[in-house]
Amino acid sequence: MKKYVTKSIFVLLISFFLVMCLFAQETDTLSNGDMYAETEIIEVPAAPIFTPPAQMSGLEVFARRLVGGYIVGLFIEGGWVMWPMMVLTIWGLAMVIWKLVALSYAKTNLTVFLNNIMPLVKEKKYKEAAEIADKTRGPVASVAYAALIKAGGSVEAVEKAIENSATIEMAFLEKGFIAINTTINLAPMFGFFGTILGMIEAFDAIARAGEVDPTIVADGIKIALITTMFGLAIAIPIQFLNNVLLQMVDGLVLDMQRTSDKIIEAVVDNQ
Repeated sequence: MKKYVTKSIFVLLISFFLVMCLFAQETDTLSNGDMYAETEIIEVPAAPIFTPPAQMSGLEVFARRLVGGYIVGLFIEGGWVMWPMMVLTIWGLAMVIWKLVALSYAKTNLTVFLNNIMPLVKEKKYKEAAEIADKTRGPVASVAYAALIKAGGSVEAVEKAIENSATIEMAFLEKGFIAINTTINLAPMFGFFGTILGMIEAFDAIARAGEVDPTIVADGIKIALITTMFGLAIAIPIQFLNNVLLQMVDGLVLDMQRTSDKIIEAVVDNQ
Protein backbone atom coordinates (compact mmCIF):
# COMPACT_ATOMS: atom_id res chain seq x y z
CA MET A 1 0.00 0.00 0.00
CA LYS A 2 2.84 2.38 0.92
CA LYS A 3 4.68 1.80 -2.36
CA TYR A 4 1.44 2.05 -4.34
CA VAL A 5 0.52 5.44 -2.85
CA THR A 6 4.04 6.79 -3.29
CA LYS A 7 4.22 5.72 -6.92
CA SER A 8 0.76 7.13 -7.59
CA ILE A 9 1.66 10.58 -6.26
CA PHE A 10 4.93 10.75 -8.20
CA VAL A 11 3.18 9.59 -11.38
CA LEU A 12 0.60 12.33 -10.84
CA LEU A 13 3.31 14.99 -10.45
CA ILE A 14 5.22 13.76 -13.48
CA SER A 15 2.03 13.60 -15.56
CA PHE A 16 1.11 17.16 -14.60
CA PHE A 17 4.61 18.36 -15.51
CA LEU A 18 4.52 16.57 -18.90
CA VAL A 19 1.10 17.98 -19.74
CA MET A 20 2.35 21.51 -19.04
CA CYS A 21 5.42 20.92 -21.20
CA LEU A 22 3.39 19.48 -24.07
CA PHE A 23 0.94 22.36 -23.88
CA ALA A 24 3.78 24.87 -23.98
CA GLN A 25 5.45 23.13 -26.92
CA GLU A 26 2.18 22.93 -28.82
CA THR A 27 1.56 26.63 -28.27
CA ASP A 28 5.08 27.53 -29.39
CA THR A 29 4.59 25.43 -32.52
CA LEU A 30 1.35 27.19 -33.38
CA SER A 31 2.80 30.64 -32.82
CA ASN A 32 6.07 29.95 -34.70
CA GLY A 33 4.65 27.86 -37.53
CA ASP A 34 4.64 28.68 -41.21
CA MET A 35 2.33 31.67 -41.88
CA TYR A 36 2.06 31.00 -45.58
CA ALA A 37 -0.28 28.51 -47.26
CA GLU A 38 0.93 26.38 -50.14
CA THR A 39 -1.54 27.79 -52.68
CA GLU A 40 -1.99 31.41 -51.64
CA ILE A 41 -0.72 34.00 -49.24
CA ILE A 42 -3.18 35.25 -46.65
CA GLU A 43 -2.21 38.41 -44.85
CA VAL A 44 -3.48 38.67 -41.33
CA PRO A 45 -2.68 41.26 -38.66
CA ALA A 46 0.17 40.17 -36.45
CA ALA A 47 -0.96 39.13 -32.99
CA PRO A 48 0.86 40.72 -30.06
CA ILE A 49 3.31 38.14 -28.75
CA PHE A 50 6.07 38.31 -26.21
CA THR A 51 9.41 39.11 -27.83
CA PRO A 52 12.40 38.11 -25.72
CA PRO A 53 15.12 40.72 -25.29
CA ALA A 54 18.41 40.43 -27.09
CA GLN A 55 20.24 39.70 -23.85
CA MET A 56 18.30 36.94 -22.07
CA SER A 57 19.40 35.78 -18.64
CA GLY A 58 20.57 32.22 -18.13
CA LEU A 59 17.73 31.59 -15.70
CA GLU A 60 15.13 32.62 -18.26
CA VAL A 61 16.74 30.48 -20.96
CA PHE A 62 16.72 27.48 -18.61
CA ALA A 63 13.10 28.13 -17.66
CA ARG A 64 12.01 28.35 -21.30
CA ARG A 65 13.69 25.05 -22.08
CA LEU A 66 12.18 23.43 -18.99
CA VAL A 67 8.52 24.47 -19.18
CA GLY A 68 8.30 26.18 -22.59
CA GLY A 69 8.39 29.76 -23.78
CA TYR A 70 4.63 30.22 -23.50
CA ILE A 71 4.48 29.56 -19.75
CA VAL A 72 7.55 31.72 -19.08
CA GLY A 73 6.05 34.49 -21.19
CA LEU A 74 2.86 34.42 -19.14
CA PHE A 75 4.92 34.46 -15.95
CA ILE A 76 6.77 37.59 -17.07
CA GLU A 77 3.61 39.34 -18.24
CA GLY A 78 1.90 38.58 -14.93
CA GLY A 79 4.13 41.06 -13.13
CA TRP A 80 5.84 41.00 -9.75
CA VAL A 81 2.95 39.10 -8.12
CA MET A 82 4.12 35.97 -9.95
CA TRP A 83 7.34 35.79 -7.91
CA PRO A 84 5.75 35.19 -4.49
CA MET A 85 3.41 32.73 -6.17
CA MET A 86 6.42 30.85 -7.55
CA VAL A 87 7.98 30.77 -4.06
CA LEU A 88 4.70 29.41 -2.68
CA THR A 89 4.66 26.70 -5.36
CA ILE A 90 8.20 25.53 -4.56
CA TRP A 91 7.52 25.65 -0.82
CA GLY A 92 4.20 23.83 -1.08
CA LEU A 93 5.52 21.06 -3.32
CA ALA A 94 8.58 20.61 -1.11
CA MET A 95 6.38 20.22 1.98
CA VAL A 96 4.08 17.78 0.15
CA ILE A 97 6.99 15.60 -0.98
CA TRP A 98 8.57 15.65 2.50
CA LYS A 99 5.26 14.78 4.14
CA LEU A 100 4.61 12.01 1.63
CA VAL A 101 8.00 10.42 2.32
CA ALA A 102 7.58 10.79 6.10
CA LEU A 103 4.12 9.20 6.13
CA SER A 104 5.23 6.42 3.81
CA TYR A 105 8.05 5.47 6.19
CA ALA A 106 5.66 5.75 9.16
CA LYS A 107 3.31 3.15 7.69
CA THR A 108 3.44 -0.25 9.38
CA ASN A 109 2.10 -3.56 8.12
CA LEU A 110 -0.47 -3.89 10.89
CA THR A 111 -1.33 -7.53 10.28
CA VAL A 112 2.29 -8.70 10.45
CA PHE A 113 3.03 -6.49 13.44
CA LEU A 114 0.07 -7.76 15.47
CA ASN A 115 0.84 -11.36 14.54
CA ASN A 116 4.33 -10.86 15.98
CA ILE A 117 3.43 -9.25 19.31
CA MET A 118 -0.05 -10.49 20.25
CA PRO A 119 0.95 -14.13 20.92
CA LEU A 120 3.64 -12.82 23.29
CA VAL A 121 1.21 -10.45 25.00
CA LYS A 122 -1.30 -13.26 25.57
CA GLU A 123 1.52 -15.29 27.15
CA LYS A 124 2.39 -12.30 29.36
CA LYS A 125 5.79 -11.96 27.69
CA TYR A 126 5.52 -8.18 27.68
CA LYS A 127 9.25 -7.54 27.60
CA GLU A 128 9.79 -9.63 24.45
CA ALA A 129 6.79 -7.97 22.76
CA ALA A 130 8.09 -4.51 23.74
CA GLU A 131 11.47 -5.32 22.16
CA ILE A 132 9.76 -6.18 18.87
CA ALA A 133 7.75 -2.95 19.01
CA ASP A 134 10.88 -0.95 19.79
CA LYS A 135 12.63 -2.33 16.71
CA THR A 136 9.66 -1.51 14.46
CA ARG A 137 9.40 1.99 13.02
CA GLY A 138 6.27 4.10 12.88
CA PRO A 139 3.74 5.63 15.28
CA VAL A 140 1.79 2.37 15.62
CA ALA A 141 4.84 0.58 17.02
CA SER A 142 5.65 3.55 19.27
CA VAL A 143 2.18 3.49 20.84
CA ALA A 144 2.39 -0.28 21.25
CA TYR A 145 5.81 0.01 22.91
CA ALA A 146 4.52 2.63 25.37
CA ALA A 147 1.64 0.33 26.28
CA LEU A 148 3.73 -2.83 26.61
CA ILE A 149 6.30 -1.39 29.01
CA LYS A 150 3.39 -0.59 31.35
CA ALA A 151 1.52 -3.84 30.71
CA GLY A 152 2.74 -5.41 33.95
CA GLY A 153 0.86 -2.81 35.99
CA SER A 154 -2.75 -1.75 36.05
CA VAL A 155 -5.00 -1.27 33.03
CA GLU A 156 -5.28 2.43 33.89
CA ALA A 157 -1.50 2.79 33.62
CA VAL A 158 -1.55 1.14 30.20
CA GLU A 159 -4.34 3.41 28.99
CA LYS A 160 -2.50 6.49 30.28
CA ALA A 161 0.71 5.42 28.52
CA ILE A 162 -1.21 4.91 25.27
CA GLU A 163 -2.84 8.34 25.58
CA ASN A 164 0.47 10.13 26.19
CA SER A 165 2.24 8.33 23.35
CA ALA A 166 -0.65 8.88 20.94
CA THR A 167 -0.58 12.62 21.67
CA ILE A 168 3.11 12.81 20.75
CA GLU A 169 2.62 10.74 17.60
CA MET A 170 -0.36 12.85 16.49
CA ALA A 171 1.81 15.96 16.74
CA PHE A 172 4.28 14.26 14.38
CA LEU A 173 1.53 13.22 11.96
CA GLU A 174 0.04 16.73 11.83
CA LYS A 175 3.38 18.44 11.33
CA GLY A 176 3.67 20.19 7.97
CA PHE A 177 -0.02 20.55 7.20
CA ILE A 178 -0.05 24.21 8.29
CA ALA A 179 2.57 25.01 5.65
CA ILE A 180 0.64 23.11 2.98
CA ASN A 181 -2.64 24.81 3.89
CA THR A 182 -0.86 28.17 3.83
CA THR A 183 0.11 27.53 0.21
CA ILE A 184 -3.44 26.49 -0.67
CA ASN A 185 -4.89 29.65 0.89
CA LEU A 186 -2.31 32.23 -0.18
CA ALA A 187 -1.92 31.20 -3.83
CA PRO A 188 -5.48 32.23 -4.86
CA MET A 189 -5.17 35.35 -2.69
CA PHE A 190 -2.07 36.45 -4.57
CA GLY A 191 -3.92 35.63 -7.79
CA PHE A 192 -6.84 37.85 -6.82
CA PHE A 193 -4.42 40.55 -5.70
CA GLY A 194 -2.87 40.45 -9.16
CA THR A 195 -6.37 40.69 -10.60
CA ILE A 196 -6.94 43.93 -8.70
CA LEU A 197 -3.59 45.32 -9.89
CA GLY A 198 -4.49 44.43 -13.48
CA MET A 199 -7.87 46.14 -13.26
CA ILE A 200 -6.25 49.23 -11.73
CA GLU A 201 -3.84 49.32 -14.65
CA ALA A 202 -6.73 48.93 -17.11
CA PHE A 203 -8.72 51.82 -15.61
CA ASP A 204 -5.59 53.94 -15.37
CA ALA A 205 -5.04 53.40 -19.10
CA ILE A 206 -8.63 54.50 -19.77
CA ALA A 207 -8.10 57.63 -17.68
CA ARG A 208 -4.94 58.53 -19.58
CA ALA A 209 -6.53 57.94 -22.99
CA GLY A 210 -9.81 59.65 -22.16
CA GLU A 211 -11.80 56.99 -23.98
CA VAL A 212 -12.78 53.34 -23.74
CA ASP A 213 -11.03 51.13 -26.26
CA PRO A 214 -10.51 47.34 -25.94
CA THR A 215 -6.88 47.68 -26.99
CA ILE A 216 -6.25 50.17 -24.20
CA VAL A 217 -7.49 47.94 -21.38
CA ALA A 218 -6.25 44.65 -22.87
CA ASP A 219 -2.91 44.64 -21.04
CA GLY A 220 -4.46 45.22 -17.62
CA ILE A 221 -7.16 42.62 -18.13
CA LYS A 222 -4.56 40.12 -19.35
CA ILE A 223 -2.54 40.61 -16.16
CA ALA A 224 -5.70 40.06 -14.11
CA LEU A 225 -6.51 36.81 -15.89
CA ILE A 226 -2.93 35.49 -15.82
CA THR A 227 -2.52 35.95 -12.06
CA THR A 228 -5.93 34.44 -11.33
CA MET A 229 -5.15 31.42 -13.51
CA PHE A 230 -1.78 30.78 -11.87
CA GLY A 231 -3.24 31.16 -8.38
CA LEU A 232 -5.85 28.50 -9.05
CA ALA A 233 -3.35 26.30 -10.93
CA ILE A 234 -1.17 26.25 -7.81
CA ALA A 235 -3.92 25.73 -5.24
CA ILE A 236 -5.91 22.97 -6.99
CA PRO A 237 -3.19 20.25 -7.24
CA ILE A 238 -1.79 21.13 -3.80
CA GLN A 239 -5.28 20.76 -2.34
CA PHE A 240 -5.66 17.35 -3.99
CA LEU A 241 -2.30 16.17 -2.63
CA ASN A 242 -3.20 17.55 0.80
CA ASN A 243 -6.35 15.41 0.82
CA VAL A 244 -4.29 12.34 -0.08
CA LEU A 245 -1.93 13.04 2.82
CA LEU A 246 -4.84 13.51 5.23
CA GLN A 247 -6.21 10.16 4.15
CA MET A 248 -2.85 8.55 4.92
CA VAL A 249 -2.87 10.16 8.38
CA ASP A 250 -6.38 8.87 9.04
CA GLY A 251 -5.19 5.36 8.16
CA LEU A 252 -2.31 5.59 10.62
CA VAL A 253 -4.60 6.89 13.37
CA LEU A 254 -6.97 3.99 12.76
CA ASP A 255 -4.07 1.53 12.97
CA MET A 256 -2.97 3.06 16.29
CA GLN A 257 -6.48 2.73 17.65
CA ARG A 258 -6.81 -0.90 16.59
CA THR A 259 -3.43 -1.79 18.08
CA SER A 260 -4.24 -0.06 21.37
CA ASP A 261 -7.59 -1.81 21.66
CA LYS A 262 -6.07 -5.25 21.11
CA ILE A 263 -3.27 -4.68 23.64
CA ILE A 264 -5.67 -3.39 26.30
CA GLU A 265 -8.04 -6.28 25.66
CA ALA A 266 -5.20 -8.80 26.04
CA VAL A 267 -3.92 -7.15 29.23
CA VAL A 268 -7.42 -7.20 30.73
CA ASP A 269 -7.82 -10.89 29.87
CA ASN A 270 -4.45 -11.69 31.47
CA GLN A 271 -5.54 -10.10 34.71
